Amino acid sequence: MAKKQSQSSLSEVHNSVDTTVPGQSRWRRVLAFFGPAYLVSVGYMDPGNWATGLAGGSQFGYSLLWVLVMSSIMGLLLQSLSARLGIVRNRDLAQANRETYPKKVNFVLYILAEVAIVATDLAEILGMAIGLQLLTGMPLIWGVAITALDTLLLMTLQKWGMRKLEAFIIGLIFVIGMSFLVQIWVADPNVDEIATGLIPHIQNDTALYIAIGIIGATVMPHNLYLHSALVQTRKFNRDDASIKKAIKLNFWDSAIALNMALLVNAAILILAATVFYKTGRSDVAELKQAYELLPQHLGSDFTAKLFAVALIAAGQSSTITGTLAGQIVMEGYLRFRMNPLLRRLITRLLAIVPAALVILINGEGNVDSLLIFSQVVLSMQLGFAVIPLIHFVSDKKTMGKFAIKPVIKIAAWIITIVLVYLNSKLLVEEAITFFATSGNIVWKGLIILGGIGFMILLVYTTLYPLFSRKAFCEITPHDKPEPLQLKFYASFNKIAITVDFKQLDQKVINYAITQGGKDCTYTLIHVVESVASASHLQDSTDEETVKDREFLDEYVKQLQQQGYHAEAKLGFGKTADSIGEIVNKSGAELIVMGAHGHKGLKDLLYGATINQVRHLVKIPVLVIPAIKDN
Repeated sequence: MAKKQSQSSLSEVHNSVDTTVPGQSRWRRVLAFFGPAYLVSVGYMDPGNWATGLAGGSQFGYSLLWVLVMSSIMGLLLQSLSARLGIVRNRDLAQANRETYPKKVNFVLYILAEVAIVATDLAEILGMAIGLQLLTGMPLIWGVAITALDTLLLMTLQKWGMRKLEAFIIGLIFVIGMSFLVQIWVADPNVDEIATGLIPHIQNDTALYIAIGIIGATVMPHNLYLHSALVQTRKFNRDDASIKKAIKLNFWDSAIALNMALLVNAAILILAATVFYKTGRSDVAELKQAYELLPQHLGSDFTAKLFAVALIAAGQSSTITGTLAGQIVMEGYLRFRMNPLLRRLITRLLAIVPAALVILINGEGNVDSLLIFSQVVLSMQLGFAVIPLIHFVSDKKTMGKFAIKPVIKIAAWIITIVLVYLNSKLLVEEAITFFATSGNIVWKGLIILGGIGFMILLVYTTLYPLFSRKAFCEITPHDKPEPLQLKFYASFNKIAITVDFKQLDQKVINYAITQGGKDCTYTLIHVVESVASASHLQDSTDEETVKDREFLDEYVKQLQQQGYHAEAKLGFGKTADSIGEIVNKSGAELIVMGAHGHKGLKDLLYGATINQVRHLVKIPVLVIPAIKDN
């Protein structure tokens, strides 16, 4: 299930896209670098950003468009720094943090990063569920449950390869973009009025609050981890010229992708401004409300359906990249790799459970408040990702000539200060509101302690790299191996063999006798899987049990005729548990099992037996694949 991580970031796809293939045209080599930023860009247009766009457009028309442009510029700079870290140092942000900060601090940073990913997933779940409800009319709780199925989609896409995954995400972005393009075309906004929204100005405190929400929700912490890893999927030469080229091309990849995200977010605000603000509906801030009102103002149910489709596509694309970010964070901080399916299920359940509880207890009317809560949680985590990133890409010892210039460094720190200040202001205002309306002393105390801890950790992550000798040291991805102490293990005296009376048995048994020879004792094991055996166990006398015993005895007889020592053991109950029990009691020194080469869903179902058995026994397990011998 899980194992110590000692490989590169996203090791299964690391350097999987070769940009150095001989004979490729210049444009094919250039385009090979394009793709990672599109996976990042979906975090800039996830369902959590829609609420702020709707609120801004419906209440203040086009006047907050400049905020979207400014936040996009901020995001582009920070994402380019993240890409630079991965390209130059071959480290993702989590790995760089692990190599720089003390273990206890890294553990806290890891927990905060995981919380951010869960909060992101929560917003995406709710967005997809709302989209499904709007499109089909199904209860929201059913939509939340259905979102768990995207786990299988992600597993399939990962098996197809990185370029296929990127193409799928780009396809979803295209769906989102075209949906809003049609809606904007039908709404027919005034271009001159849109242009006035690009002039910076804030009308009142409410507009400032929404502007803070837009900026705070723009740069997602998990995207900084994600981008620093995704750029490492590209294989290129490690000379200075090639690294410089990779940085340049990835910047353009980011510029194009994030501008597409900007256009989508701008379309949401423009649509709200044109349809709601101009008709006096300044109260529209919820996704359901917008969906219900769109046909009234645009004269077509089709536009509302497009809104729901875009919402589903936004949620689906974002949740895929969130999973990858979770893998990066876990492997980077803990050097611990988990089965991708299990990783996806855990992350999804951590988001589904609170969503389901809120819906079941408080009803569907409180879903939008949960969306806002997820954005508040994300705003708390941003500083802990951005501040270390700036330290890393500024250091000349590890980045060499590719360390960022002073102008970029100053701009990055200004952006960070602005983002941290605005997010902190948002959090403080939320806390003040809570203190004024709640009499719960326990929660008030926890908020105060959390705020103090937040400030201490923020200051620590900022100052530690400036004074620590450990900071920015280059650590190899592998631990130094210990000196080899060679030993000769005698041949096995007792070997267990699992059989299921199929063609693979021939191969499994032949491999087993090769390991043990004729002086070894072989225990042949088969577990009965009939319905009767599950309830009666050893007392079962059904036809399948009788036949299985006969077949197993026949294998033993044939081995004995060839001069081998063999015995039969028939198991009952759960397959893995039964095999483990027989092997442990038999005193076997090796177990030989066949792998049947199942793919997809069959692999998830049947492949689990071998994994379970190896955790139940304390002896070597030899797995024989179901492939033909040459």
